[in-house]
Amino acid sequence: MSINSAMLSGVSGLISNSSALAAISDNIANVNTTAYKRNQVNFANVVTAQAVKGRYSAGGVQAVTRQFVGQQGLIQSATSPTDLGISGDGFFIVSTKGAPLTSADERVFTRSGSFSVDADGYLVNDAKLYLQGWPAKSDGTFDSNPSDLNLMQSINVKNLGAAVKATSNVIVNANLNKSQAVSAGEATYAAGKMADWAVNQSAATGTQPDFVFEMSVIDSVGATHKFAVAFLKDDAAAPPNQWHAEIYAVPATDVTAGANGLIRSGDVRFTADGKLDIANTTLFGPAGTSPQLNLLESGNAGTPRWANSLGIEASNIKLDWDKVTQYASASTLNSANPDGANVGNVVGVEVGDDGVVSAIYDNSEVRKIAKIGLATFPNPDGLAPVSGNAYRPTIPSGEFVIKQAGVGGAGKISAGTLEASTVDLSAEFTGLITTQKAYSASSKIITTADQMLEELINIKR
Repeated sequence: MSINSAMLSGVSGLISNSSALAAISDNIANVNTTAYKRNQVNFANVVTAQAVKGRYSAGGVQAVTRQFVGQQGLIQSATSPTDLGISGDGFFIVSTKGAPLTSADERVFTRSGSFSVDADGYLVNDAKLYLQGWPAKSDGTFDSNPSDLNLMQSINVKNLGAAVKATSNVIVNANLNKSQAVSAGEATYAAGKMADWAVNQSAATGTQPDFVFEMSVIDSVGATHKFAVAFLKDDAAAPPNQWHAEIYAVPATDVTAGANGLIRSGDVRFTADGKLDIANTTLFGPAGTSPQLNLLESGNAGTPRWANSLGIEASNIKLDWDKVTQYASASTLNSANPDGANVGNVVGVEVGDDGVVSAIYDNSEVRKIAKIGLATFPNPDGLAPVSGNAYRPTIPSGEFVIKQAGVGGAGKISAGTLEASTVDLSAEFTGLITTQKAYSASSKIITTADQMLEELINIKR
């Protein structure tokens, strides 16, 4: 009968408004939760078939929960470089364990990027979910696949070992004095005599150079070695603007075969305007050879003992001599800058906008560790929430696609930031008041229907 339907309608109002209150409570409680997405309970009426014409039976109301997972929260500055915010679409891929991971281990998705390094070196967020990424290969590339989660691993930034970079390039900035007088030793100079002088300091067999500068290089295991370059002004009979030059090791015992540490000898010529004349320079090989010193090359007078006997990788060092000049000022070395780095340990972590996680070493080396991929969904509002402010795919959400940050519609990753909750407290408190009033009104329906039933019962009395 209609009175019963009215009472049941009031009950449905109580239940629906209770659900609305629960959603509002969750929203308010998570106002400071990183990347929390607000929920909202909407109401839909329920219509029943009218059995008797002219009479009305109440159907009531049902609650429909709506998620706003796809809503972008405000990106705010954070203090840690491993705090990550996503500007745009996409979710971090996380797991509930570090390593080893198998295809059976669950992966879930979150935008909560408050990651920090745990005791084992893994990047985990506040919910202890482990960030996943494509590990870097030896050549610095990444084996990414848009649908294969098994290629991703928990990112570890601690168990990396030390980093070494062998010298591959030395930029030399120096000047040879064009006004340098020809030394007496020039008359008896022969290849290797300047290296002999460096070792024996004897004019009987060696020739004192007019100018010497030194370069330090680093081998593949992080050891430092020193090489010297000596110059002797050629005499007037030779082509103008020419110098004899020798490259030798310091100490001489660092090389085998080459007498007194000699590695290379030849001539260095300059143009009339004081620039290096590579076309007529023979120090690095036949005239025209670019300034490059292969320390294990068979054409050298000697090869490094440290590479020969200890199994260290061959060193092919490019000498950038474009800034070696010959002007009428004192011979001087302004700089000799090698690009190698000694053994270094991890002192920090950085994340680029493209999602590449790199380790920073105390020797200024930066090594790629992994690349973060972002999962996108056709309908993110259809994801199922799980504990830890994370989500699980469902049929309504559609299949995920893993994309590189900033590519194919995926958002960009911003290090040192966090996404704020999307909860608006003023709107939630307003909803709290209206929900309370609606709940009270629904309870009044039940009270009134009860009174009417009481009157009906009293008719018999």
